[in-house]
Amino acid sequence: MSSLLTQQASFSPLLANVHSYASEFFKASSTLGFLTNSVLVALVVLSIVLWFSRKATKNMTLVPHKAQNFFEFIVEFLYGQVEGIVGKKLAPRTFPLLGTIFIYILVSNWFGLLPGVGTIGWGEGTGFLSVKEVHDPLLRPPTADLNMTFGLSISMFLVWFYITIREVGFWGFLVHTFGPKGGLKGLMGAVVAAVFLFVGVIEIFSIIFRPVTLSFRLFGNVLAGENVLHTMGDMGGFIGSILAPFPFYFMELLVGLLQAIVFTLLCAVYIQLSTTHDDHGHEEAHH
Repeated sequence: MSSLLTQQASFSPLLANVHSYASEFFKASSTLGFLTNSVLVALVVLSIVLWFSRKATKNMTLVPHKAQNFFEFIVEFLYGQVEGIVGKKLAPRTFPLLGTIFIYILVSNWFGLLPGVGTIGWGEGTGFLSVKEVHDPLLRPPTADLNMTFGLSISMFLVWFYITIREVGFWGFLVHTFGPKGGLKGLMGAVVAAVFLFVGVIEIFSIIFRPVTLSFRLFGNVLAGENVLHTMGDMGGFIGSILAPFPFYFMELLVGLLQAIVFTLLCAVYIQLSTTHDDHGHEEAHH
């Protein structure tokens, strides 16, 4: 997939010294150009999630060990939340992706808070493994890369479309989006039908822009957190660079959790809205 943000020198940092784009490791290579510092961390996060899930479920027992107990708690809690939004019928279909994406985003967000992530890399005039004025960090949170967040959003959009069409059918989707509600007849019914037709057009545009809003919301909040930490880290010399960002780490832990919740919650709500119909619209869709 082509890069959403062209990596050129004309792009300047938004704040502090954090670029809005990921850095390629092999800029001169056409085959390895996809390997960026955010892709590297994305693979690391994926490996951590797969390793822990494998460890927790490899030798499951009636009396669960610590890893199994923690993993079961997470799965049961997340499943309950998803089921409460999309319903018992759709929960088995939607939970594997929704639960996985929530865990992946959360781990990615928190991984970016580890020491060295975003602060160790290549800097102008300082060489590799510099901790000051780093322009190309070795590691970058994948959720701070717009390509990654947009990829997650597109994946969710495709799953949403598949589940919606499978659940209500294409005609049912059109009736739900453009069909008049209330069962009014005559002149008033025609006016209401025109209003709902206009609302349906707006809804289609809203659906098209959902991947954009989802990706930018997650990307913007994580990138802003990086900038805050970098800005505070540049204050007060060596001691200040340690103490000043410290309170903000607790805030970023909360922000990382909230952003994972918001992304997953919105995706679940989108699925629920497009697969839940009033009785009148549902009957028309099946006639």
